[in-house]
Amino acid sequence: MENLEVIIKLIGYILVAIGVVFVFDARKITKNRFSFGDRNEGAKVLKVAGFVVSIIGVVIILFQNIK
Repeated sequence: MENLEVIIKLIGYILVAIGVVFVFDARKITKNRFSFGDRNEGAKVLKVAGFVVSIIGVVIILFQNIK
């Protein structure tokens, strides 16, 4: 049972890391990966998505620690 808790925490930490990368590198990711013209809109969407992914990761970590 302890291995499952470690795996769930690890998934939470990975989600937080991915979210932080999305927030801080949104412009670079938008420039390299997407071909649509409005880069400001793409960067904004990536920043919001990164924030949401980070919050989901933090919630996973916090609820895992409550037990």
